[in-house]
Amino acid sequence: MATAPLSTSSLSADNAAEHYRQAPHNIEAEQALLGAILVNNLALNNLNDALQPNHFYEPVHQRIFSAILHFHDKGQIANPVTLKHYFDQDETLTDIGGGEYLARLAGASANVISVADYSNILYDLAIKRELISIGEEVVNTAYDQNIAAPAVQQIETAEQQLFNLAAFGEHNSGFLAFSHSLNSAIAKAEFAFKNSGEVVGVTTGLRDLDKLLGGLQKSDLLILAGRPSMGKTALETTIADQAALGFQQEFEKERQANPDGSAFTKPQSVGFFSLEMSGDQLATRILSARANLNASNIMRGDLSNDEFSRLVTASNELNSLPFFIDDTPALSISALRTRARRLKRVHNLGLLVVDYLQLVRPSSSNSQANRVQEVSEITQGLKAIAKELDIPVVSLSQLSRAVEQREDKRPQLADLRESGSIEQDADVVMFVFRQEYYEARKMPSEDSPEFAAWQEKMELIYGIAEVIVAKQRHGPIGNVRLQFYSDQTRFDDLADERKLPERFE
Repeated sequence: MATAPLSTSSLSADNAAEHYRQAPHNIEAEQALLGAILVNNLALNNLNDALQPNHFYEPVHQRIFSAILHFHDKGQIANPVTLKHYFDQDETLTDIGGGEYLARLAGASANVISVADYSNILYDLAIKRELISIGEEVVNTAYDQNIAAPAVQQIETAEQQLFNLAAFGEHNSGFLAFSHSLNSAIAKAEFAFKNSGEVVGVTTGLRDLDKLLGGLQKSDLLILAGRPSMGKTALETTIADQAALGFQQEFEKERQANPDGSAFTKPQSVGFFSLEMSGDQLATRILSARANLNASNIMRGDLSNDEFSRLVTASNELNSLPFFIDDTPALSISALRTRARRLKRVHNLGLLVVDYLQLVRPSSSNSQANRVQEVSEITQGLKAIAKELDIPVVSLSQLSRAVEQREDKRPQLADLRESGSIEQDADVVMFVFRQEYYEARKMPSEDSPEFAAWQEKMELIYGIAEVIVAKQRHGPIGNVRLQFYSDQTRFDDLADERKLPERFE
């Protein structure tokens, strides 16, 4: 390793600037790291994966590291000879000898074994410089007497920048090379290919729904809508419960495969914003579904010893799930985003559920905004959360009463309240529909000739629900039939009649 920094015009100012505090940096480590890579490109395999050219303090070193990565991506060797013609005409290197500076770097290289440590040091220093930048911005913004930027908004902005810094290593994002997105797309395609026939997204726990959607996909906003009493909250809690169970099982499988703990992090979790029901009401619904017990009986305490034992068993199972509930009423979309970021940072959020969209408040206090504009801000905010945190976001939504005016009660996209923005921003729109609900209200008198026909029809549709996937940006639309247990507030797969045992008359 070099014992002293190589002479450059841009670095000479460092020695003359001992009187003031400089941003954290280590020029010697940058030179030693670049020299090691130039001597042996295999050193790139030992670098901190998060290290990028902009993490180098010296601009010249940023350009050299960028050129090395460019050559490496093309499968070419990057050394002082191959890079020389790149930098002989580079004005930024003229004062330090042009391409000869590369040879001097190689001559002052560090041991390849130390490359990982050097890259970690440089990445840590870069993060500290970003922290200083964020801190200065927070201070300057707080001093600014701008009425349009209240303190709460400034806190949310600072928290977003800190989250981005913790997650991605920089608080400002910009254009990325197409190759970056292409590599990500290929990685997803490879994962789907290797897991052909399996769910590649977050599981819903419902076989046919997973088959149609491929699971809940990252960065997607999914809207689940339906008229009252259709069971949309029950479906949402079923999905949340099964997703949390799937996260737990994934984590356990990974832990068993790596007993030393070297290859796994904390398990993913489910975040549930319950703006309508209290946390204990929501917990009761999920308990009822997991224990296969009547929710009303649980509330009244009308349980047998065996049923209470099942309740305790279900409670113990649910207690260990990575499932978090926030039942704060009337949250704003900005507050929701802030809490979701915090849950992502602390508990590795993997799925966010919002019950329900129309109860979320817009962040802006513009009295001139109409309801359509407010809902548009909310849906755009939910979609932004899905993209920023790279997770699926599922939100309930109400339907307009137009459904009740039609003979065919099956909902359509146009039935969404403030449908323009919801339909536009959502990646997936699903409707919950139960024909049984409407037919039960058409019950004729028992002594009428129509009663037998009505009873026969009710037997065919009893406990049957449909999930209508009316929009799916990445796949087909269609209908999925499910079994609905109204007393237990849960959904389950509908038994395939072809797999049932033969019945003898």
